Amino acid sequence: MGLDLVGAAAGFGDAIVVAGGRVEISDASRLQSEAMDHLVSTAVFGETAARDAARALLWELGQAMGTKPASIHDLYIARGRGECGGFTVPAINVRMLAYDTARAIFRAAAKCDGAAILLEIARSEIAYTDQRPSEYVAVMIGAALREGYHFPLFIQGDHCQVNATKYAADPEAEVGEVKKLIAEEIAAGFFNIDVDTSTLVDLSFPTLEEQQRTNFERAAEITRHIRELEPDGVTISIGAEIGEVGHKNSTVEELHAFMIGYNKTLASLGDYTGISKISVQTGTSHGGVVLPDGSIADVKLDLEALEALSKSAQRDYGMGGAVQHGASTLPGNAFGNFPRIETAEIHLATNFQNIVWDHPALPAELRARAYEWLDANAQSERKSGDSDEQFYYKARKKAIGPFKQEMWSLPASIRDQIAADLEKTFAFLFEQLQVTGTAAIVRRFVVATALAHGDLTHTGALAEDDPDAGE
Repeated sequence: MGLDLVGAAAGFGDAIVVAGGRVEISDASRLQSEAMDHLVSTAVFGETAARDAARALLWELGQAMGTKPASIHDLYIARGRGECGGFTVPAINVRMLAYDTARAIFRAAAKCDGAAILLEIARSEIAYTDQRPSEYVAVMIGAALREGYHFPLFIQGDHCQVNATKYAADPEAEVGEVKKLIAEEIAAGFFNIDVDTSTLVDLSFPTLEEQQRTNFERAAEITRHIRELEPDGVTISIGAEIGEVGHKNSTVEELHAFMIGYNKTLASLGDYTGISKISVQTGTSHGGVVLPDGSIADVKLDLEALEALSKSAQRDYGMGGAVQHGASTLPGNAFGNFPRIETAEIHLATNFQNIVWDHPALPAELRARAYEWLDANAQSERKSGDSDEQFYYKARKKAIGPFKQEMWSLPASIRDQIAADLEKTFAFLFEQLQVTGTAAIVRRFVVATALAHGDLTHTGALAEDDPDAGE
């Protein structure tokens, strides 16, 4: 049975015409109305047929308006050639209140003429936020259209991570799950993929090559998998990692050991384009380190190491540079350092979630019920000696999925207050990271390939989500 795009478009009246599978827009202003809110809600919560039609229509509307999923690969390679720089791309993990949060991102971006922005979700987040890739893409497109943001959408699969424990038990099965997830993401429109096999680095070996071997061999194998799935005309931006976030700080010597082994291994597999960036560890951790009173410990970020790693990635390997994870809970005065030292990309997640959970407009009884749910269902997150503040801070991400529909259904007056504060935060970060004015750079280096919804290869098998990966 075909998708009912005509029915999905009914809320827009005669502003959208669907004929012969083609979507034509006669009045683009209607895309910035409450009809878009309804379409996105259907794409998330509708019955299967209506949901799938809404997602397909959102894709086609984005194609028609230039709000297309795209790869940032060519921009990063241009940066590696020295043709652009002086800014750091924020990779924003949209976990909760996804539509309102994404709208706030696009409002802030439009006001500063910024377009070098990644929207991402990690393997673990897909599970605990209850957002499959096709839903995530639809919501991002709908939010952009609602705000009149007509630039390429760089949607990224963050931490497509191999779980070390599961790998030790059955290597091929665990890598297979990561490959299935990546296939699902590409089919949905994720044209930027972070391959995370850094969990397989073994520091017990005497040489850096031996320590990194399983990491670079598996990263090359997954790179081939991605290249064989990418749509015609799209070169997916692939990132790899040399140091697991929250563990030992990375060195330039480790970067060389990884890249020499990765490039050699990839060449042995065939003629495939390699990675465009490299994630490193320089002192941060996902979500920050929470103290017993619920505050966040100061981070000792090694900026000299990060600068050296980024410059080596550009100079020696032609990549966009180094990527910093776990950055959202850094103090505000830290963010201006990243563009100064030519960090290619930083990943930002937990603080935006914190803004929502801690917002004074969020009903206290809703928050209390979420915490009660955590008491009953997330005790595995509590470590011996944790205070209640530490437990709730670390565990409350697990309540996002169970309370997702209720959060989306909050009165607009509440959601608007939360979104306004999110927008202020995004605006501050875009300014500090020198994202302002990057729309011109995106126009120069990025060509978003036109793809009909039917051109995407939709796989039937969904990946098994690992609730512990990418934390």
